[in-house]
Amino acid sequence: MLIIGESLVSEDILEKKFVCHLEKCKGACCISGDRGAPLLENEQDIINKDLERIIPFMDADGLAHLKKFNFSEIDPSDGELVTTCREDGACVFVVYDDGKTQCAIELANAAGKIDFKKPISCHLYPIRAAKYGDYTVLNYHKWDICSPACNFGESLNEPMYRFLKEPLILKMGPDWYEELEAVAKDWSEKSD
Repeated sequence: MLIIGESLVSEDILEKKFVCHLEKCKGACCISGDRGAPLLENEQDIINKDLERIIPFMDADGLAHLKKFNFSEIDPSDGELVTTCREDGACVFVVYDDGKTQCAIELANAAGKIDFKKPISCHLYPIRAAKYGDYTVLNYHKWDICSPACNFGESLNEPMYRFLKEPLILKMGPDWYEELEAVAKDWSEKSD
């Protein structure tokens, strides 16, 4: 782990190549797994406030699930706030489009209906952020469904941290990201 500001950063985030490849994975991260996307409390509040403007972008299954179970819950295994999942395992906000997933929150944002793009846990994926004492810990969550993204990143020689620049800045700030880039440059030179 590397210390950058008030964070601990996994070396994998500097070393691994990664570029989402929706054409290959079809958005599997939105429909697979054993629970919904982690939410921050302020994100739950934002989604709740924007919900009426998100609903027109949801599909029938998502709407039926939303009516019955709401969009968030506390995961009983660890007490973390997460989005609810439909019976097929998909996030409540998933919308299928030609066999690929889209996010109703993102669609509402792209249409200019809301300012919020999507939960930071989704935006940062496959980086997972967690608190450890005073530190934010950033780890690479390796999952076989992201193999196409790893292969695509390798072919483009795009480091994970560079592909995820926007969400890393949203989460950690622009000064932190500048420091990350400097550390990554030093790391790369030492590895050569």
